[in-house]
Amino acid sequence: MRRYELMLVLRPDIADDRTSAVIDRTTRAIVAAGGQIIKVAPWGRRRLAYPIDRNREGSYHIILFEAPSEAIAELERGLLITEELLRHLVTRVERPVKAARGREEGAEEAFAAPSEEEEEEDQGERIDESESEAAPAAID
Repeated sequence: MRRYELMLVLRPDIADDRTSAVIDRTTRAIVAAGGQIIKVAPWGRRRLAYPIDRNREGSYHIILFEAPSEAIAELERGLLITEELLRHLVTRVERPVKAARGREEGAEEAFAAPSEEEEEEDQGERIDESESEAAPAAID
């Protein structure tokens, strides 16, 4: 199974119980498709970069989950017909490679500093999970 991050932007005028119902419905769809929920993090209400359906704000939520790649198409199909949703985005999150490298090559090499070539390759590929826990400062 692969790890994914789902960002939901919900309408700001809907009630909290409907917001939690959308989140609950989405997580149940992921689990029903054979996935596993890792984390659900509400980001709160934020100003949008441009108006969407005459809304200037949206309620952001992040769902980090693992699921088979076939389940993503079914999940997105369900999200497209959800009325409370302004936008959604599913992205694949790469897992860190350092732990796997340490088990294969030995304990001494696992703690060795990476070479310059590895650092250049890792610059654009690695996604830190801590970035999804808090909103970027530029949005505030």
